Amino acid sequence: MPIVVIGLSHKTAPDEVRNRHAFPAERIGQALAALRDYSAVREAAIVSTCNRLEIYADVADFEVGVEQIKDFLTTYRSMRVDDFDKYLYTLLGAQAVEQLLRVACGLDSMLVGEEQIVGQVKDALTAAQRSGSAGAHLHKLFRTALEAGKRARSETGIGRDVVSLGAAAVELAARHCSIADARAVVVGAGKMGTIVAKHLHARGVAALTIVNRTPARAERLARSIGASAAAPDALGRLLSDADLAITATGGGVHVITAPMVRAAMAARHKPLLLVDIAVPCDVEPSVAALPGVTLYEIGDLRQVVDDTLDERRAEIPAVETIVAERSRGYMRWYQSRAAAPLIATLRTKAETIRRAEIDRLFSRLPELDERQRQLIAGMSVSILNRLLHAPVTKLRETAAEGEQVSDSDLADRLADLAGLGEQLEAQLADALRPPAPQASDR
Repeated sequence: MPIVVIGLSHKTAPDEVRNRHAFPAERIGQALAALRDYSAVREAAIVSTCNRLEIYADVADFEVGVEQIKDFLTTYRSMRVDDFDKYLYTLLGAQAVEQLLRVACGLDSMLVGEEQIVGQVKDALTAAQRSGSAGAHLHKLFRTALEAGKRARSETGIGRDVVSLGAAAVELAARHCSIADARAVVVGAGKMGTIVAKHLHARGVAALTIVNRTPARAERLARSIGASAAAPDALGRLLSDADLAITATGGGVHVITAPMVRAAMAARHKPLLLVDIAVPCDVEPSVAALPGVTLYEIGDLRQVVDDTLDERRAEIPAVETIVAERSRGYMRWYQSRAAAPLIATLRTKAETIRRAEIDRLFSRLPELDERQRQLIAGMSVSILNRLLHAPVTKLRETAAEGEQVSDSDLADRLADLAGLGEQLEAQLADALRPPAPQASDR
């Protein structure tokens, strides 16, 4: 079963490594186009979030496919060789399938049961479809994962008491300053920035300003919660008066730099708390060394997460059951596709026989009008479908029993096509034979 995933996550790699290899959303299509150039990579999709980078692929051969994806990472992302040994994980076949389902259900997240991951998995599928890198196998896999994620949240308590990185960031800030007395700045008005702003508003923040590179987006968010909006060039001025700034853009550029913060601190006489939840990071790391400045990054949220997710962890066994069930279903579907070429051959042969028998019948009954001919042809199709139902079902079931079943194995075990053809020919001929004339009454 040549499904493979190669990746790194918060479980295997530190923030610095994940930052270095993060894929900005606008570059994923280009990356997928580059992946398609590798001969062994038949389908590919990239799941890139603040906590993970995973490449899912359907490959012609496990060994060659894995090597080519690693080559892609070294050339396209300039990933160092030591990153392979220290941080990358590779999962094959059923384990790769199960991994995506676990991701979609929130079991593999830093925040167990996080809600945003479902949308991120959906975005990964959409990007792969747009780039033409998602075929039948990955489309089915991602749809199965999304269905599993939906079931996990509707049938279990894994999503109880909504928790997100944005909510955790606000909780962490609240442990170090009084939100009700704080003048706060949120940098970024996307999904995460919106969550942060709404949580700050819900906690009664004293003053809040939204900074975003697209002013209209910042203004819409600000209006919805009674905050102010500002352009990025006002950020230095805002920091000179703020108590707290939370950043969530992940654009790959440091929007808060050491010189900016140094200038802001020179104009104030109070500490500044910065919480950076973006990947790649928004705040230049050297800012942490400046006097009076406290900087927290994603890795610092783990304690907050541990304190808020005990109830969700109790739901993990129920979600694991959903993952196992849906994984088995996908694997049976995937393996059953090994029978597709043989089934196509069988149907083609059967259709050839049906057409030949219909033509022979019509040549013997020239008196039939067009309506009668259509009715007889329709009946022959129905007969053929009934005859094929059992062998086709058996072919699919047998293919699904093992991870790899060749067409020749299936043919040897289930179908002597020549013999089946003779059977179809005899049954169709019998079904389509005109009734024998009856003796007239005397």
